[in-house]
Amino acid sequence: MVFKSISSALSFLTIIPIPRAYNFDLATIAKNMYFFPLCGLIIGIIVGCVALLSSTVLPHYIASFLILVTLVIVTGVHHIDGLADFADGLMTKGDKESRRKAMSDPFVGAAGTTALIINFIGLFVALINFESGLKLFYSIIVSEVIAKYVMVFQASVGHSAWSGFSSSFTIEMKKGYKIIISIIITISIVYVIEGMMGLLTLGIVIIIGLIIFFVSYKKFGGVTGDVFGATNEISRLTSLLILSTLMI
Repeated sequence: MVFKSISSALSFLTIIPIPRAYNFDLATIAKNMYFFPLCGLIIGIIVGCVALLSSTVLPHYIASFLILVTLVIVTGVHHIDGLADFADGLMTKGDKESRRKAMSDPFVGAAGTTALIINFIGLFVALINFESGLKLFYSIIVSEVIAKYVMVFQASVGHSAWSGFSSSFTIEMKKGYKIIISIIITISIVYVIEGMMGLLTLGIVIIIGLIIFFVSYKKFGGVTGDVFGATNEISRLTSLLILSTLMI
């Protein structure tokens, strides 16, 4: 049962093949959103292994590029698209409806393109700053777990900007036991791997997630799938920047 629940969440967050017998719809995935941090652990281990191996045999800048490519491939560009849409919506002038329409536009605007460039440059700078391959491995895992939890956190405290993609997620994460399980999973993994530095990073990123949350309410009237995607990308970037800068 737990394996099937994690599989549903993993099928949503990655391109990792899931048995055909598991035909997951959006409602099922939303019910299992609280397992997102465990999916972050799996994603982090996969990308982290590439980081550990590549940083051992390749120059830092080549290894960092390879890590970014792996991350994009494994996650299927799913949340990166959300970051671009979020930026376009945020920079659009007008009322909330105008901004929501900008987010749903399939074409990436200037703001979205700029956000993507800044995100990738920031990730590259963070990755290249790690001197130890093992530290890089651990930090990638922690950053993925934190990024996935902050999405769960936003869903638990927020409401959807419209009746659509994000509605089922915000409804399901209002169930208290789910957010408790999710935070226990997150804190356990983060503390075991990075100790107090990991918990400090988690706290800072949650605050940033709250800022995104309040901005989204002001600009869009609530959270959306694109807001979740943007939060994932910004949380990952922030975590890696902190962990690469404050290495102890």
